[in-house]
Amino acid sequence: MGVLFGTDGVRGVANRDLNPDLAFKLGRAGAFCLARDHQRPKILIGKDTRLSGDMLESALAAGICSVGADVVRLGIIPTPGVAYLTRELGAQAGVVISASHNPMEDNGIKFFGSNGYKLPDALEEEIEAMIASGQALPSPVGKDVGKVEDYAQAGERYGAYLKRCLGSDLSGLKIVVDCAQGAAYSLAPSILKDLGAEVMPISNSPTGTNINEGCGSTHPEKLMETVKIRGAHLGIAYDGDADRMLAVDEEGNLVDGDKIMVICALDMLRKGKLKQNQIVVTVMSNMGLYLALKKAGIEILDTKVGDRYVLEKMRESGAVLGGEQSGHIIFSEYNTTGDGIATSLQVLKVMVETGKPLSELAAQMLRLPQVLVNVRVKDKTGLETSTAIKEAISLAEKTLSGRGRVLVRTSGTEPLVRVMAEGPDEGELQNLVQSIVRIVEAELA
Repeated sequence: MGVLFGTDGVRGVANRDLNPDLAFKLGRAGAFCLARDHQRPKILIGKDTRLSGDMLESALAAGICSVGADVVRLGIIPTPGVAYLTRELGAQAGVVISASHNPMEDNGIKFFGSNGYKLPDALEEEIEAMIASGQALPSPVGKDVGKVEDYAQAGERYGAYLKRCLGSDLSGLKIVVDCAQGAAYSLAPSILKDLGAEVMPISNSPTGTNINEGCGSTHPEKLMETVKIRGAHLGIAYDGDADRMLAVDEEGNLVDGDKIMVICALDMLRKGKLKQNQIVVTVMSNMGLYLALKKAGIEILDTKVGDRYVLEKMRESGAVLGGEQSGHIIFSEYNTTGDGIATSLQVLKVMVETGKPLSELAAQMLRLPQVLVNVRVKDKTGLETSTAIKEAISLAEKTLSGRGRVLVRTSGTEPLVRVMAEGPDEGELQNLVQSIVRIVEAELA
């Protein structure tokens, strides 16, 4: 990754790290790189509910227009909706203003190419180099300056596509939907209601400052409680930009991305729809997923953490299903990025067709104990060079001696070091993780 772009676009504290000046420059350089071979190119912009979204949208749009490209504003819409509409509307690029599951003070800018895929590293590096060098870019005048227009039907069109491709008759199902005060706050409940479900939305009143606050896929506790209190068949939790989704079964138990992938992979295998009997996951996936899928004869390809790397491996191998434990799940038949609402509809389709409750479907995978601690640090780069941290990891690995594994890595989107251990004894894992955490804090925090 370069200086500006992480694993999921450019992120930082809005109006400090990611300010209007940088958004303007990203708009100019991004539009030039992605649309330079087109006459009067069109670039879409979507955003989540963060207060800073309007500010960054205005600066980004100004930058895009300043090189002669037109802007179509989609308003508040899930990230996968931008990916879909970029292809559907024949745009040269799509841009999302969102920091996904991050706190509201953060924001981000990520680009999609005309094919709806996130940009390859080389193209992001080219955009970065243009900004860093101050390279002169075209500045047309008069009728050649870009214009801005709004597309009010963006969410409706994306929702209609999802219902057409993945919709089931959900009559009789009672669903609690945690919208994370984010981009899916209106669209997701609407789609589920249209399909016949009784929908109880929570965290669906965004103020601009409450996105992801104690809710959504990173804080599912309220959803778990509400499902039990309301006697719902399941709960669904999205994150701020709705490109990920986690579920809660009828007993109030969390069903994470690994279990969702097992449910969907086994269903696709039964229907002969799991191309080459392959699935792509990251190194963070639980060992229980490997055991469940290997037992069914499914080949598992793994990658480093980040849905962009999952997608790269899927495109390379031809796999049609891939994802992360965090709930970023990609069904390549329907979209080019993780899609929370699409994943919800896939899980619901399996429930409807099998007549089985979510708890029974989730029980197809037995999750091994896994302990994960996030350590906030000043400088992530020190992880690779610290001898003390390497020794602590090595000692933990020797203690597990083949009974489990240890994984220590940096976050691609936040100043965090993630320390994870997996094995048969949760108490032992807690001790091992804490021993590494203490060293990481001493060395980097």
